[in-house]
Amino acid sequence: MQEENRQKARKRFDNGDSFGEEVDPERYQVGWKDRPYLENLDDLSEEEKEDMLVAGVDPTGKERTGTFILEDNSVIHAAALQEGLEVLSTAEALEKYDWLHDYCWRLIPADKDRYTAKTSREGENGYFIRALPGVKAVYPVQACMFIKQEGLLQSAHNIIIAEEGSDLHLITGCTTGRHASSGMHIGVSEIYVKKNARLSFTMVHSWAEDVAVRPRTVTVVEEGGVFLSNYICLRPVKDIQMYPTSYLRGRNSVARYHSIMVGHPNSNLDVGSRVALQGESSRAEIIARSLTKGGRIVNRGHLIGEQAGVKGHLECRGLMLSPDGVIYAVPELEARVDGVDLSHEAAVGKIAEEEIEYLMARGLSEEEATAMIVRGFLNVRIMGLPAELEAEVQKAIKLSEESYL
Repeated sequence: MQEENRQKARKRFDNGDSFGEEVDPERYQVGWKDRPYLENLDDLSEEEKEDMLVAGVDPTGKERTGTFILEDNSVIHAAALQEGLEVLSTAEALEKYDWLHDYCWRLIPADKDRYTAKTSREGENGYFIRALPGVKAVYPVQACMFIKQEGLLQSAHNIIIAEEGSDLHLITGCTTGRHASSGMHIGVSEIYVKKNARLSFTMVHSWAEDVAVRPRTVTVVEEGGVFLSNYICLRPVKDIQMYPTSYLRGRNSVARYHSIMVGHPNSNLDVGSRVALQGESSRAEIIARSLTKGGRIVNRGHLIGEQAGVKGHLECRGLMLSPDGVIYAVPELEARVDGVDLSHEAAVGKIAEEEIEYLMARGLSEEEATAMIVRGFLNVRIMGLPAELEAEVQKAIKLSEESYL
């Protein structure tokens, strides 16, 4: 029986089974691939610039080494500003490089689920971002997934490659225009971190209240490689379902996942991270902060030790601000050999009255005291980020906070 359960767990992990509610992508419009290409970011309208900024995308391009923008289903800008970095549409990159076909739909099969299948049928609308061997990015590359048309299905297939010895930082801001209240986004991302390379991948979700979101992401990390994944979702959204996976295949490879989420009324967030520690002395960390103001949050974490001597830690903390909200923490530790070191912490609760009373006694109102506690709860410093990128992450959190505190 134990072996049977183990095989079932292996099958579920390898197949990447979905969780949460199903959303039919056929309900949404497709197309809108005719947006004009912009050579200069200054050609964006002021309204578009403001809408992108709340998702951590700087429309000036200042202190960025490249920018990619997918507006609806049109690539309207793709440019790298540092030698040794490439920022192209996936379609253009596949035309340019024959070898890239070996990376395309390799980590995530096109028929994995209805969402990947839909994306493969709609074409390669996403981004290709690559750091050449030994190249160190001076500033982050930014990518924006922007839905402007009401009721649109936006689909993107992204490929990221940090070649051997490179150092790459990517900020992806996903958002809707102020005149679009509903839609669906499917993002399929295949990420390759080569030997001794380092990649930080920060995703900021800032969707409208009636948008359904289905990211599908798999990362492979080779010997000595480091992958840092940061996820921020603080604004209202209808439904998110994602379970990014990393395979630490190389010796001394590392993966760290950090997520910060707020569940608003009528929001459903089914979010998690999982890591298979396969390489000798590989290490993983998953840290999640969840706060509900009335929404449903399912917070999953899964560590799988497949090599003696690997280490992993999982931490999930939830804060209840409404009796109507739900936080469901699902930590999983799976050891497939002797000698693995895996641990987890999970805690869900509400703000202690004595904390609020303490701050009110020092002159704060109840609302101000609650806001201060919430900010402290969400303010998780992310280990391993350069100071400049940490500042960008904190800026994105602050901009998002302003919409609900």
